Amino acid sequence: MSTGKLQDRTAVVTGAAQGIGRAIAERYAQEGAKVAVVDVNEDAIKQVADGITAAGGTAIPVVCDVSSREQVNAAAATIAEQLGPISILVSNAGVTRPAMLWKMTDEQWETVLKVHLYGSFYWLQAVAGPMRAARAGNIIFTTSGAGLIGSIGQINYSVAKAGLLGMTRSAAKELASSNIIVNAVAPAAATPMTETIRTDERFKETYLEGIPLHRWAEPDEVAGTYVFLASEDSSYLTGQVLSVDGGRTMVR
Repeated sequence: MSTGKLQDRTAVVTGAAQGIGRAIAERYAQEGAKVAVVDVNEDAIKQVADGITAAGGTAIPVVCDVSSREQVNAAAATIAEQLGPISILVSNAGVTRPAMLWKMTDEQWETVLKVHLYGSFYWLQAVAGPMRAARAGNIIFTTSGAGLIGSIGQINYSVAKAGLLGMTRSAAKELASSNIIVNAVAPAAATPMTETIRTDERFKETYLEGIPLHRWAEPDEVAGTYVFLASEDSSYLTGQVLSVDGGRTMVR
């Protein structure tokens, strides 16, 4: 692959087995990054990593449950050993456990918060030390319009994504003196996690009516924003949330 915007940098992409995460991992490799494809789905991430390698890029599959601090720390050490110091983190792993708030169980609540919030915090802590020592790094959290405007039937998901906004801004302020850039992306894409919204007639048209572009995005359309936020093109942009959602959550 030719020299790109992320040449020879080591990037971690969690939730990279499918959807947006996979698209980000593949785009990063195209831009010259050495990519750690991280997910709990071992077979899927091996396929993604093999595809990147076959195309001339560099990637390794790393199995990791992000809700486990021990697994996160072990994964970060393995990645640094095999690919070099981590300079880009995309915390993208996510799950949904939908239920109306009066029906939601503790398990549904805790599972979503542990993956999105705890997992992002564990990875943030795992990479912050080395990045501070190197006085460089880019950290990108995947949030959602649900964290900005709420979502019916997913109060756990909305709370987790809203929490990531606070994490983004606080981390951006704390790490700015070490020249570490921290931002978030709030995407709306055609991924397995949005399957119900996109296919169920009870939700499909209502949701589409709220998107000025009136169509679903594809993961590849979103991945470019993550390239921008990991590159020198965004060197003076930190603590921000970019909504890549067809205009659904316009600035008001």
